[in-house]
Amino acid sequence: MAQPAYFMFTQDSSPGSEFVIQLTDDKLIQQARRIVSGEEKQEVHAHGRLIKRRVPYNPKWSFHLDPATIRFFDMAIEVCDADMNYVEEHLDEAGGAFLPGGHWCPWSSRLDREVQVT
Repeated sequence: MAQPAYFMFTQDSSPGSEFVIQLTDDKLIQQARRIVSGEEKQEVHAHGRLIKRRVPYNPKWSFHLDPATIRFFDMAIEVCDADMNYVEEHLDEAGGAFLPGGHWCPWSSRLDREVQVT
């Protein structure tokens, strides 16, 4: 397991909102750095399983993505797509008909930068 690295993404549908993910896998950290640099242009959107709990590195949100489930994708099915603000507002419904299995794949997510967390 690698030293954790943190990356922030935005969504066009949520102007001004930012969401931080924690990566703990060396290959995924390197892929995220290639996405941020612009070298990776295909699999650039983050997805993973929601955990309904606030974490220190992402304090604005009442949920986060389980680092062990995060991957990057190019295309995904619509049933897991949602805006981060909508997820927050409907978190009690996530895991049922809304975001089945707690899987979140925000299509418009854009990894913007690596962030330092203290």
